[in-house]
Amino acid sequence: MTLEKDEAEISDAELVARIGTGMDRDAEAVLFRRMAPRVRLYGLRHLRDSHAADDLAQQVMITALLALREGRLREPEKLASFVMGTSRMCVLDLRRGILRKQNLLEIFSAEFVSSFEHSTLHLDEKRLTGCVQALKERERAVVIMTFYDEQSGADVAGYLEISEANVRVVRHRAIQLLRACMGVAA
Repeated sequence: MTLEKDEAEISDAELVARIGTGMDRDAEAVLFRRMAPRVRLYGLRHLRDSHAADDLAQQVMITALLALREGRLREPEKLASFVMGTSRMCVLDLRRGILRKQNLLEIFSAEFVSSFEHSTLHLDEKRLTGCVQALKERERAVVIMTFYDEQSGADVAGYLEISEANVRVVRHRAIQLLRACMGVAA
């Protein structure tokens, strides 16, 4: 089905009826062009973020299209009110979610931070330095290039003129030796 009339001439009720068939993609496009800018402006006004406003417009338009395809709008002439009401409810849901997260953070943040601080390991840098220096030259080079210089396995292999598989084996053995030297269980 194609639109025979100019978009401006199509009433909301007619648009709802055409979308309700589930087969009129042109009518859905008209709905989007007609309502999405309004929803986005509403989102900008209430969310004060252009990305959030874009997300809101997308969410509201999908929700509205699904409702219209299923024939859930009782008064088709009130399409604009339905879409804007959906926008309002989506914004309220977003705000409720944000408030819920803030409340949870207030309740549990002190407990979480204190448990996190106690669970982090304190690194004995002098001991680690001694352990790294105790490694064989190739093992030390692989560890330093991998973890300090952040080189890929291929780069390390190319520099040391060995295979990538050999780099993985050397790195694995070096890490095992470092763990043993530092007294950390594997």
